[in-house]
Amino acid sequence: MRFDILTIFPGFFAGVFDHGVVRRAQANSLIQIQVHDLRAFAHDWHRTVDDRPFGGGEGMVLKPEPLAEALESLGVPRKAADMKREPAPPATKVVLLSAQGRPFTQAMARNFATAERIVLLCGRYEGIDERINQLYCDIELSIGDYVLSGGELAAAVVIDATMRNLPGVLGNEASREYESFGVPDAELAANASGVPRSQHGAGGLLDYPHYTRPAEFGGVEVPEVLLSGDHSQIRRWRREQQLRKTLQNRPDLLERAVLTDEDRKVLGRIRSNFE
Repeated sequence: MRFDILTIFPGFFAGVFDHGVVRRAQANSLIQIQVHDLRAFAHDWHRTVDDRPFGGGEGMVLKPEPLAEALESLGVPRKAADMKREPAPPATKVVLLSAQGRPFTQAMARNFATAERIVLLCGRYEGIDERINQLYCDIELSIGDYVLSGGELAAAVVIDATMRNLPGVLGNEASREYESFGVPDAELAANASGVPRSQHGAGGLLDYPHYTRPAEFGGVEVPEVLLSGDHSQIRRWRREQQLRKTLQNRPDLLERAVLTDEDRKVLGRIRSNFE
């Protein structure tokens, strides 16, 4: 899978992708990341890529001409006047990183991982000329309800979250199934070993708490159930902890999470304890 990044600060990415899972994915030719300097597509003496906004206002806006030339150099065609894209590689997605975008989610990351190429436009200043969004971009994304200095950090986040969903990237393929925002039980492959699963699929919930050795630290002991070896009890405990942590930290997720009747009973008990 290929990621192309358009930015006015290509040096920002020096070293960002040289660690951990992203580095291994590149070394194993599972992903390719190319960074493109937007100023290379500005042809005046000062390599100008921004200008004042029409209508007045604070800040500067990235100009459309360098962005359009950069995108077309990557094989991204301009949409027709009726906003229907001309024939283009169907496996390419063009993403604008912007505080005005739709929230980036794990479900989007899984969807992006089915593409062959993602082109990421890093906004700067007050943003980019909106005509580039209209004529070239497939989706406008935000990674959170806050404003960054530019889209570079957001681009790195999108790449990291997306490539983790590619086959072969993670050492243990099940890791992405049993984590926050993961898939529900119904979408998980059966355990061929015959050993009962000790956790549920997240089904949109947050992950449960994790513990490792030593069994006692700072006067706090690991919950006894995790030392019992009883997979069924461990599974029930972990599910309750998922529900508890989601209710505490992200109650909004419960509105669209995949819940069973038993989950709802447990939630009712947890809520009553909170009260």
